[in-house]
Amino acid sequence: MSEQTEIVDRYTTLFEQGHERLPGASAGWVAERRRAAMNRFAETGFPAGRDEEWKYTSLRPLEKREFALPGAEAPALAPEDIAAYTFDEPAALRLVFVDGVYAPELSRTAELPAGVEVRPMSEALGEPSEALQRHLGRYADPEGTPFVALNTALMGDGVYVYVPAGVQVETPIHALFLTSPGAEALGPHYRNLVVAEEAASVTVLEDFVGLGEGAYFNNVVTEAVAPKDAQVEVYKLQQEGPGGYHVATFEGYQGENSVLTHHNIALGGRLVRNDVNDVLDAEGALVNLNGLYLGDGREHVDNHTRIDHLKANAESREYYKGILDGRARGVFNGKVVVQPEAQGTESDQQNRNLLLSRNAEVDPKPELEIFADDVSCTHGATVGQLDEDALFFLRSRGLGYEDARNLLIFGFANEIIERVRIEPVRARLEERLLKRLPHTEAMEE
Repeated sequence: MSEQTEIVDRYTTLFEQGHERLPGASAGWVAERRRAAMNRFAETGFPAGRDEEWKYTSLRPLEKREFALPGAEAPALAPEDIAAYTFDEPAALRLVFVDGVYAPELSRTAELPAGVEVRPMSEALGEPSEALQRHLGRYADPEGTPFVALNTALMGDGVYVYVPAGVQVETPIHALFLTSPGAEALGPHYRNLVVAEEAASVTVLEDFVGLGEGAYFNNVVTEAVAPKDAQVEVYKLQQEGPGGYHVATFEGYQGENSVLTHHNIALGGRLVRNDVNDVLDAEGALVNLNGLYLGDGREHVDNHTRIDHLKANAESREYYKGILDGRARGVFNGKVVVQPEAQGTESDQQNRNLLLSRNAEVDPKPELEIFADDVSCTHGATVGQLDEDALFFLRSRGLGYEDARNLLIFGFANEIIERVRIEPVRARLEERLLKRLPHTEAMEE
């Protein structure tokens, strides 16, 4: 029996034994989509090494492990256990999930404009709205990637956000996904959906934190819809534990004169893979993709992005930065595709990488595919080390080696951090980044 056959059999058995107790199992349309997605995964299995999209990321450590679905109840955590990861203001509305299960006692509600829905996905699937049925799975296609197929088949909890036309949600929505200290061999498949109707606006913060050191697997899919004149901003902060595997797919879809901004901050995990995709399907649409990724030890972080310009006069801006230390490995593969009808496209894609160790490695691959002739598109990637002249200058002004080094590293990362508009989130991100900065006196051999 081949390894892929074993993997498919393992997850097929998991599906057959557990799908009837997953959220929304009694809804026919949910069951139908789950079954179709599981059939699709059975055809493909995990991506193979020959797959161009995965050539720099080996899934063998993940393939060898078995992960169970979440239980019926979340493990008990006290509010003080999560205080370091919550915000009092302005993100007063908070949904907390522990080991894949919604924890209402740790969550907090807030007054919202009329018609706005913010619910755990487990509840939304049990009481589906027309908007939920219309949008769920429309953008993240199980036919596209095996992990989206697996997530659709086994999707559990997550957050569902719906904003009616013309409504502005001023309060950021904080979705906190925690893995408890005792979690081991657990595999939640979180599913998030953010729908803004015409001329609506909303900000969502997805926050993934691993509190323990055991092995677990978070497989996440988020879909975000920004139609005509809508504004959607999604922050994704991810700091898994040292044994955490994190695979996430974000799918954005935009209409006329819409603005979608996605911040992707990856600060830790055994193996991290982020696929961030966006489709600009109308004139005047603007997408901003901002990313920062850190790796240390033997961590592996892989960011794949794809921006599809389908219509004329739309704009995309993409800025990703990576900081790698120890024996960590980073990957950045960013693709911008400009279709024949997308005349007048403006696109700028930049990737910058800082290597702090001789053993750290990064594979940058910016790509442009242009099928139109009236466009303004640029892209670039760099890989470098700390500026020795700048380091010498700071040390000549009285700073010690470690302080000078960390100041330069923080300055490199700050271009991405300062794009975070929510002050408490920005401050917390700076705090987490400072804790992650290296404390070595010299380049590792």
